[in-house]
Amino acid sequence: MKKTILTICLVVATIVGTQAQTKGDWYVGAGDISNVSWTDWAVAPTVGYGFTDNLMVGLSISQADSTVDMELDVHARYFHKGFFAYAAVNGFDTETLSLGVGRMFTITKNVFVDPRIVYNTEDKTTNLGLGFGLRF
Repeated sequence: MKKTILTICLVVATIVGTQAQTKGDWYVGAGDISNVSWTDWAVAPTVGYGFTDNLMVGLSISQADSTVDMELDVHARYFHKGFFAYAAVNGFDTETLSLGVGRMFTITKNVFVDPRIVYNTEDKTTNLGLGFGLRF
C-alpha cells in the first residue's frame, strides 16, 4: 500500500509539473554504476525533460547482459539549490522503487555529471549511481 501511494504521488507531481510549464531543457545521458560490481558496469541510455526549473522526468533503458530482457525505468528528479531528490520505478512496477539524493555538476555549458546515492526498496540495498550527459 505504501508503494502504491508513493507511485501515485510521483504521477501527481509529474502531472502538476507538466501543467506548470510547457518548455524546458532536454537531458540526454548514459552511464550508471548502481547495483553492479566494478567489473560489470552497464551503460543505460537516458532521456529526460525539465518540466519546470525544479522537476525533471525521464526514461532509461538498461540491460545487464544478453541473458536478461531490457528494462525500462521511469525516474524523476526534484532540484533544490544544486542538489536533487531522485525517485525511480522499474517498468511501472511499484515493487522496485528506488529513492536517492545527488548533485548535478555542470562541466561545460551543456555537459553534466550527476553522482547520486540510491536506496532500492526491493533489494534493500544502497548503491552509488554515476551518470553523465548533455543538457540542451
